[in-house]
Amino acid sequence: MTPDPARYPNQAPAHSAAVFDIPTRWEHGGLVLARTSSGAGSRVVGDPCIVRDERVGGWRMVLFCSPPGHAQAVCRSISDVGPGTWEFLGPLTFTNPQDGGDGATHKPYIVQDAWRPNHAARIGGRYMLVSVSYTGTPRHKYVHRAWATDLAGPWTWDAEPLIPAGGPGEFDEKHTDAVSGIYFPEKDECVYFYMGYPRAVQTRAISPFGSAQGVAVERMTERNLRKLGVILPPQQQAGHWASGWVGGLQVVPGKQHRWIALANASPTAPVPDQDDSISREEPPPSLGGWAYCDEPYPVKGWRWSDRPLEWIEDLPPHAIANGEGVNLWRHYLLMLPDGRAAVFYNSGPYGREQLYVKWAAGV
Repeated sequence: MTPDPARYPNQAPAHSAAVFDIPTRWEHGGLVLARTSSGAGSRVVGDPCIVRDERVGGWRMVLFCSPPGHAQAVCRSISDVGPGTWEFLGPLTFTNPQDGGDGATHKPYIVQDAWRPNHAARIGGRYMLVSVSYTGTPRHKYVHRAWATDLAGPWTWDAEPLIPAGGPGEFDEKHTDAVSGIYFPEKDECVYFYMGYPRAVQTRAISPFGSAQGVAVERMTERNLRKLGVILPPQQQAGHWASGWVGGLQVVPGKQHRWIALANASPTAPVPDQDDSISREEPPPSLGGWAYCDEPYPVKGWRWSDRPLEWIEDLPPHAIANGEGVNLWRHYLLMLPDGRAAVFYNSGPYGREQLYVKWAAGV
């Protein structure tokens, strides 16, 4: 996987490791991490983020693990990341857990070098973890940040929120959630992508209460984070796989497009006044799919793919037998040194998900 200079001259710095060419087919690889019988991870195991960790000679995953809301696992094989090869290490450790919201921190994500997918960015000698915490009455989610000199931790929280909820009427007034981030070393800037939930009706014909994907930029030497607004709202096309609500995404350099995002979304619009279920803000089905951007800097110009990776009704019998169904939650792309690619995601009923993998079968 190398940059395409004819299509995008000077797209990436010389140290760029890879660009991604979307495969035409994916094959289900089965269960990667199951829920535990009790304690950490007994309700949900999913929302993975995977980076190379030379200290373990393999890969480190941080993930949503409920309870308590966060955990990590390692795979020490260079290329084999199939089922049964991940070692669950339990919750992340923090030097100042009292600064991590009300203790319900979840959906951790390690900020990565924009030009080297699956490689953690090192910023001023440290790694950055972005996550989601709760605060206030009524409770709302906000994006928080922690730092560490080792990917294994311990991590130390910043005292203040990184991306607080928005103001009255804004797309992120209720929550900022499901964050990811990439670092541009040549600019010394981080670009954060996050899921914003509205409290008030939004000015769109389809899904006026659906969450949208927003973006924020921070110059690291100045620590002046700037919210730039919505980049991927629900698609205004009835029945489109992303017309209901929009979740988290992962951005990587692309081959046919400058930037590709592996995103999470749904065709089902939230209807707050008619739904009091646990999934009312994110009604099923949750699906994975692609979005594209051809701008030099990926903070605008995004558009959705026509179809998801897979509809729930198209799951093969062996995947259903392995526990997949109802939802296909947050997807994460791992590009391996041997040229293979895998997508990790959690699936199952809301609040009872486990972690699965798909392998690329054609480009």
